[in-house]
Amino acid sequence: MKNSLFSAVAAIAVLAVSTVTAAELRLSHQWSDNDIRHKVAQIVADEVAAADVDLDIKIFGSQSLFKAREQYRPLSRGQLDMTVLPLSYAGGQQPSYNLTLMPGLVKNHDHAARLSASPFMQELEATMAEDDVIVLVHGYLAGGFVGKDKCITKPEDVAGTQIRAAGKSFEQMLAGAGASIASMASSELYNALQTGVLTAANTSSSSFVSYRIYEQVKCYTPAADYALWFMYQPLLMNKTTFDGLTPEQQAALKAGSEKAQAYYLEEAKKEDAASTEAFEAAGVEIASMTAEDFAAWQALAKETSYKAFVEELPDGQKLLDMALSVE
Repeated sequence: MKNSLFSAVAAIAVLAVSTVTAAELRLSHQWSDNDIRHKVAQIVADEVAAADVDLDIKIFGSQSLFKAREQYRPLSRGQLDMTVLPLSYAGGQQPSYNLTLMPGLVKNHDHAARLSASPFMQELEATMAEDDVIVLVHGYLAGGFVGKDKCITKPEDVAGTQIRAAGKSFEQMLAGAGASIASMASSELYNALQTGVLTAANTSSSSFVSYRIYEQVKCYTPAADYALWFMYQPLLMNKTTFDGLTPEQQAALKAGSEKAQAYYLEEAKKEDAASTEAFEAAGVEIASMTAEDFAAWQALAKETSYKAFVEELPDGQKLLDMALSVE
């Protein structure tokens, strides 16, 4: 009888331990399964599964769990475990995040990687920590412009257009160039261009392809020698959730994230060339931004986006200077 009782108690204890250590994490994002950002999330999920640490990551793509712009708040509140998110989507809650989508601030992908490892990014991560959020995977994606009726390479090209700009800072700059702004998630671009709500748009190379925007436009200006548009789109996790995992589970997440980050950087470089090929194959005209075009955009940004950012945030000039100091 005693042995039976001991066995029953032991079984309950084992069950209790497994209940505590086994976990399922929910990861939300807005993209399709073919998108680079989904693949980054999948690498982390697969690596964690292969580590066999009683941890499962379930991915909810295509806005099936939360809408595109509604993910940061539930993440910070512990209602969501993980997300791949353009951080500037949360710029309304934390204005400093708007600096992660600032015109002309990032030159190329290697420069973006240096920015991610800089004191500037450490400052942003300190802000995230206050919201109970941590970064698992750093990553920037480049992008360009599309025009439904014409090419866009310089500021005067957007005058009179109805354009979707990815982020507040780009909206400020493009409005300064005489464009009318329509705010929406990149997942809404196709329909907006198709119905005439938009005549131009700006977003990442990968989003242009994954949402088949080449079916709705006349001209594409991709990220090439000069890329005006770079957007920080990390894989984030709720800090309390991470801290509650076992050391083995945390180690598996970190290892998977390290592998995913290396993949992210290399594939991000390929996305720009692949997007150009996709638009060319669809018969879309390809335009190139020159050094003079880039300089004109940057001059406009200094008078609009940079100025507004510094005025909005008490330590905005310090953060801007930190970002600009990264070579």
